[in-house]
Amino acid sequence: MHKAAYETIDYFMPLAIGGARMLVLVVIGYVATLIVNRLIRAIRNYAVKVISRGGDIAGLEVEKRANTLSSVVRRVSLTLLWAAIVMMALQELGFKIDALLAGAGVSAGIIGVAVGFGAQSLIKDVLAGLFMLIENQIRVNDVAIINGVGGSVEEINLRTTVLRAENGAVHIIPNGSIQTLANLTLEFSYYVLEIALNHEQDAERAIAIMNAIAADLRGEDAWTRAILADLEMMGIDRISVNGVTVKARIKTQPTRQWAVGRELNRRIHARFAAAGIDLGVGPASVRLAGGEELKTAIREVLAEMGIRK
Repeated sequence: MHKAAYETIDYFMPLAIGGARMLVLVVIGYVATLIVNRLIRAIRNYAVKVISRGGDIAGLEVEKRANTLSSVVRRVSLTLLWAAIVMMALQELGFKIDALLAGAGVSAGIIGVAVGFGAQSLIKDVLAGLFMLIENQIRVNDVAIINGVGGSVEEINLRTTVLRAENGAVHIIPNGSIQTLANLTLEFSYYVLEIALNHEQDAERAIAIMNAIAADLRGEDAWTRAILADLEMMGIDRISVNGVTVKARIKTQPTRQWAVGRELNRRIHARFAAAGIDLGVGPASVRLAGGEELKTAIREVLAEMGIRK
């Protein structure tokens, strides 16, 4: 009995010790994760504080880029950390990691061929993601149009970019497949106004009212930081049979162009209505050549139908 008990203890003791070491490794991994997160956050905050000395726009741009880079670095660091912990934990449980690696080396030829064909798109995506980060093309919280799909940038990974559309749909786009990219919120933004007027309306008066509205809006405390320049009036952009189109644009902070534009549209609509300026399309008149012949033909048709007029 004593011998059997000793044999049982000798059998389970290494497993217990290995399990205890594995738990210690997990705890170490958890603590290391907290340290990495705090370290990356501290470096990010320090970099933003030191670099952003050029005003609100520079600070916002630096913060966006810092958020993007810190997110990518955090994912890569934690992935490598936990991969190493899993390997050490398996070794503590008695798995022969060296044998597994040796087996992987023996079958490297077959795996290499498979990876050569299957990893081409992966390598392409990763390289494209690296260049996007290095060149600062887009950042987290930017609004961009990628391959014709627009939305807010929620994540930028080495392999994919995640967009959240206005309707809530999430678009996951491989970085290697990005052919066209339009960043609508890089450094600054513009809101473009196109106001349609009837031919009967005074376009110069409408332009003066628009300039006054934009100047008043920029002078208000709630909007002065969002608007970066006065209204840039381009004048009458198009002339058609229905009227003219007055075009202008206003420079704003990134992502603020839509709020500023909506407020401008609201005030322009109210001010034009008070000034008697019609924004609708004027009535169109149609004139037919040969009016008398047409009337005669209509009378003949009515007479054939027994209708007298």
